[in-house]
Amino acid sequence: MNHHPIRFDLDYSLAMSETIGARGGLSQRELEAEAERVSDAVSATITRADGGELGFFRSASDRRIVREIEALLPSLPPHREVIVLGIGGSSLGARALIEALRGPHALHEPKEGSPRIHFPDNSDPFVLSALLHRLDPRETLLIAASKSGGTIETAASFLVARDVFRRAIGEKGLRERTLIVTDPQEGALRALAQKEGLRALPIPSNIGGRFSVLTAMGLLPGALLGLDLDSLLDGADWMRKLSETRDIRQNPAALFAALHHLHHTRHGRPIHVLMPYADALRPFAAWFVQLWAESLGKRRGRGGEALEIGPTPLPAVGATDQHAQVQLFMEGPRDKLITFVEVEAPSQDLVVPREEGAFEYLAGLGMKEILDAERKGTSLALASDGRPNLTVRVSRLDEVHLGALFFFFEAATAFAGELYGIDAFDQPGVEKGKRLASAILGRPGFDEERGEIQAMEGRSNQTHALRFIRA
Repeated sequence: MNHHPIRFDLDYSLAMSETIGARGGLSQRELEAEAERVSDAVSATITRADGGELGFFRSASDRRIVREIEALLPSLPPHREVIVLGIGGSSLGARALIEALRGPHALHEPKEGSPRIHFPDNSDPFVLSALLHRLDPRETLLIAASKSGGTIETAASFLVARDVFRRAIGEKGLRERTLIVTDPQEGALRALAQKEGLRALPIPSNIGGRFSVLTAMGLLPGALLGLDLDSLLDGADWMRKLSETRDIRQNPAALFAALHHLHHTRHGRPIHVLMPYADALRPFAAWFVQLWAESLGKRRGRGGEALEIGPTPLPAVGATDQHAQVQLFMEGPRDKLITFVEVEAPSQDLVVPREEGAFEYLAGLGMKEILDAERKGTSLALASDGRPNLTVRVSRLDEVHLGALFFFFEAATAFAGELYGIDAFDQPGVEKGKRLASAILGRPGFDEERGEIQAMEGRSNQTHALRFIRA
């Protein structure tokens, strides 16, 4: 393992009553009183990880998948484009990884020898149709990514893309340019890979899709762009070691979970905003939203008791949302805890030239300096009105720091699940919708769901629907 310097700060002073007043802050006494519960939450998570239930927690220390990907790359045919067909955790994490380290897709200029990567992550045909029309299958790789192997949206997109590729380059060309990322043993994609001899990489069976960014789900697209996978995992493993301490003052992920849980359950702040001040982290905020929402929004507790609990995560980006959502944050309901993400050293900067007149005060300032002033001003403005916020700060946005950020939020989610008393690793609400959609589409084995749909439709009152037509 290579040694890379890492700096990671969690500044929560503006979320505490000692700084911003009792109206909006959490008291030190409240936080200290929670220390034992936090320690128990960390212990419970580690116990589940040690028992093999939570594979994400220690996966960064196992580099076998990195070596497997490295061995695979030389065998791939030449390619200028990559289409990743996935949805939710099978797309958001990889996209967050790519755009954080290579920039927004619209501006992405691949390094010499590396491709452009596309994430048409919806079953709406608009983007996929345009891609399949524009890209040449003879220069494109097709990756189908689904942890379960049976996700409807991914299956439909994959079947459409396969048909286009097959007609353009034949069965042999299709096989050469198709990669599967899925469960190592289960599911329709794994069965297809075995049947057709397709190259396939595994997602460990004990790692759920929304926790899979540091598996082949994110590592394969990263490797195709030449990212340093070992450094990415080094950063994650460094944060994992910090996250194993039971002391809330030494465990940033546990402290983050405790702050959010207490602000929510004791101070009525169920809306949790993640607002990075970096365009490269826009998709990261979207990744966090799925992680936090799908993990922590649950109807029942671990013992089966009725709860219907969960925070609502909200993505934002600075300084853009200072001209959109911040008005609500400043003067709307006091139901939010805001986390800013700051990257200290930008990958590049621009200096404002001198212009006499009203804008002369900007002369010589870097754009990053202006962005930092905007973040600090917003943070202090919120705090001055008793509106709590905290800042996660990294020294730069590179592989090792991004790996630490990914694991920080994953561990915080696991700890928050323990504090809320729910299982952060299932998603029964999502599964219900998937089953009903399968029934609507005529999938075999869903007769009970079809009966449920018919009963609901029979009870619906069409007088509560409006229709407007202009002939």
